Amino acid sequence: MLHELLLSLLGYTGDLIIDEREHQNSLGIPISDDHRSFKLAPDISFIQPSDRDLIERIISLGFYYRELDRFATKSRNLSWIRSANPNNELSNKNLQEKQSVYRRAIANGIVEILSVYRSAVLHIEQKLLSESIPILATITQGLNKFFVLLPPLYELVLEIERDDIRGGQLLNLLHKRCHCGVPELQSCIQRLLWHGHQVMYNQLASWMVYGILQDQHGDFFIRRQEDKDVEHGSSNPDMSEKLARLSTDDASLTDWHLGFHIFLDMLPDYIHMRVAESILFAGKAIRVLRNPSPAFQFKDTVYNQQIPKGAQKNQLSTGHFPFHKESFEDTNLIGEELLPQSEADKIENMLRDLKESSEFHKRSFECAVDSIRAIAASHLWQLVVVRADLNGHLKALKDYFLLAKGDFFQCFLEESRQMMRLPPRQSTAEADLMVPFQLAAIKTIGEEEKYFSRVSLRMPSFGSAVKSSLDLAKTGSTGASLSNASSEISLDGWDGIALEYSVDWPLQLFFTQDVLSQYLRVFQYLLRLKRTQMELEKSWASVMHQDHTDFAKRRNDRLNCSVSQQRRQRFRPMWRVREHMAFLIRNLQFYIQVDVIESQWNVLQAHIRDSHDFTELVGFHQEYLSALISQSFLDIGSVSRILDSIMKLCLQFCWSIENQENNPNTSELEHVTEEFNKKSNSLYTILRSSRLAGSQRAPFLRRFLLRLNFNLFFETTAQGVLNIVRPSPTLAVFSQQ
Repeated sequence: MLHELLLSLLGYTGDLIIDEREHQNSLGIPISDDHRSFKLAPDISFIQPSDRDLIERIISLGFYYRELDRFATKSRNLSWIRSANPNNELSNKNLQEKQSVYRRAIANGIVEILSVYRSAVLHIEQKLLSESIPILATITQGLNKFFVLLPPLYELVLEIERDDIRGGQLLNLLHKRCHCGVPELQSCIQRLLWHGHQVMYNQLASWMVYGILQDQHGDFFIRRQEDKDVEHGSSNPDMSEKLARLSTDDASLTDWHLGFHIFLDMLPDYIHMRVAESILFAGKAIRVLRNPSPAFQFKDTVYNQQIPKGAQKNQLSTGHFPFHKESFEDTNLIGEELLPQSEADKIENMLRDLKESSEFHKRSFECAVDSIRAIAASHLWQLVVVRADLNGHLKALKDYFLLAKGDFFQCFLEESRQMMRLPPRQSTAEADLMVPFQLAAIKTIGEEEKYFSRVSLRMPSFGSAVKSSLDLAKTGSTGASLSNASSEISLDGWDGIALEYSVDWPLQLFFTQDVLSQYLRVFQYLLRLKRTQMELEKSWASVMHQDHTDFAKRRNDRLNCSVSQQRRQRFRPMWRVREHMAFLIRNLQFYIQVDVIESQWNVLQAHIRDSHDFTELVGFHQEYLSALISQSFLDIGSVSRILDSIMKLCLQFCWSIENQENNPNTSELEHVTEEFNKKSNSLYTILRSSRLAGSQRAPFLRRFLLRLNFNLFFETTAQGVLNIVRPSPTLAVFSQQ
């Protein structure tokens, strides 16, 4: 009877001690899961009720032991690793899907606890056989601590199996169970949590040291994007388009932008989202550093060979160096140069220190993750800023997208001016623009300019609302036509001119499609502004040329002197209007180019000099672009619409003047003048409001307003427009200045 009792403590039943569930099933009686345990056989009558209760309490440990051992054996089963029979492929696949490395780790911890329990049972057996001591008292005293350990562990296992808990969810459950008032149970759960953290640290080491995601069973909180798409369906079609646009050779770029994400279901609650994002970034950065593009490897090899011989401007060239086959064989060393082995060892040692700690310390974990992230960000900064010459590309984008090369765009607009007077042809518009574009490049771009080859001109498809410049000049002057013209996206179809900038690896990490689209938005706005300014200047030059011609004719022909004098008097109010238009456009241009772009550019350059962190640099660049857009009023719909209307009115005014010789239409010019007067004063009223002028979104706005209103003319006119209804506006409204 003693040995049968001891065997039952190890999960083996017999005639004396039976499994209640098996006994009830043999009798055909259903039993609930809450009453499953070991019991004494009901036909044993020689045991006293008090002893029976004590024995059944003791042998319940055997039931818990058997269930925990069953869970451990099942979770540690590695038979699915072996090559499966083709006939059993489906069953093996299902078996593999139920596996979890975290469950296997917890099972290893449970096996440790059960081995201590078995040793205690063996010690009791040796003690009972060697001495004549009370049996039940000795067993109770020897196994007393397991009465507070095995039942909670059994409940834990039941919850894990019932709710199919795995991965980070399992760590979260164990972390919550650690907070209890029983020291023995707390240390036991902490040991199980330690085993689970060993798996997590191994996955973190693989991810943050080598950039490899080791997660066969979906337990880790970092997951591939395609896994999410397969489970939930791709809800963002733009994402797949961006993936298709990226080069197949640059898989690291795909991984960086769209490859991985944080799977919140597997993220333990005690790991903050900020820390998880740092882990995600560090792993992606390591993947980029360890897997450089083949084109970058080639370019970097050439650079390393030529730079010691004085390839820079301030050094003398000593000749050309032939390319050897050995250089191609050494390109696999580029990845090690981007992330030195000493740095990888440092990251691995940080994770090893965390792994060897007996307890999980949240602060130590977060400090280690921040340090690893800083290392990855620093080397990524070195790659993008130094090796890939980020600042040179930023300067090129400023030159071409922000019109810093004003001579180039002035030449381009002059060369294409006559062509832009006609509506663009949808089939050849882009090819037509390439001629003046290349001519402007030949005249203004030097041979030392190495970034111009990356810039290409594009003419997107346009809709049916396109009108020619001359057609707009000939339209009637009704308010409806003007409002319709001002509501159109493009004035004459040429406002859709776009630039594209070719970016190589690894600069796609910095210059994403969203960033380039923001540059393009500012470029199209600035190009419209510059085109408007040029048309106003050209109209003035044309009129002055005509005036000088008339003056020469007057000297030769005294009879027509009065006619030319009348024409000059008739056009004089128009020049006042043109001057007001040019005054507003010039000041707006100066404000954007000097107060906004140059000041923000200097701020960005200071950040680039001081920062050595890639993510900080991305943030500073985004602040730079956001400041350009906000301080240029592109994000304020009412202001941007007024500015578009003003530019359209200016162009329409210039084209109307050129047609004035052949088709005098004073009413149309009066209407354009009236509309410009209203729009310009509405613009001034909005910009001087406390919401804009008093806010920090446009710190140099007051300078712009001071230039506009240096003699209080704008303020006086704005008050007059808002408070006085003029019965018949005329061109003389500007003669008050």
